[in-house]
Amino acid sequence: MNAWIQRLLWVAGLVVALTAVNVTIAGHEKTLAKGRVVLLQLAPVDPRSLMQGDYMALRFEVATPILNAATEAKLLDGHAVLTIDGNGVGTFSRLFTPGEALADNAQKLQFRTRNNGIRIVTDAYFFQEGTGDSFEAAKFGQFRVNADGTALLVAMLDADRRVIEPKMKLRKDDQSKGGVEVRG
Repeated sequence: MNAWIQRLLWVAGLVVALTAVNVTIAGHEKTLAKGRVVLLQLAPVDPRSLMQGDYMALRFEVATPILNAATEAKLLDGHAVLTIDGNGVGTFSRLFTPGEALADNAQKLQFRTRNNGIRIVTDAYFFQEGTGDSFEAAKFGQFRVNADGTALLVAMLDADRRVIEPKMKLRKDDQSKGGVEVRG
């Protein structure tokens, strides 16, 4: 194969790859802008070590009933139907049947079975170093979910369903820089 054809194939491959990435990004941006807001209640993962480094391990209350239903139906991946209450909190209703119409208070949610558990989008929430204490009050994950059930985790919320705004916890050596006097 001559060099000109190789270059042409390389450029064509690059264009296809970049197009695929841009289509995915555009889809996520559409979900963030127009997706339905759904809250999922957090379930404890490991009370001895909920925070590890710069992320929080996540598990959601809906995961257990979804896993039970998916196991019974012998599904690894699929969609669950959530019932959304007046506060936007979703609870598991049933597995989604392709072609079924959903009520206004229902939302389809994509799930995957991994390592004998259910994964909804992610199993970790990453945050800036030094802000971990802010997320100890997290009780809900806030998602944007589109009509096909694709969800994006956008925030963590406290028990009153308020978005947690992380506060930086300064170390003593950081406080002494910048004119702040540290008293022991």
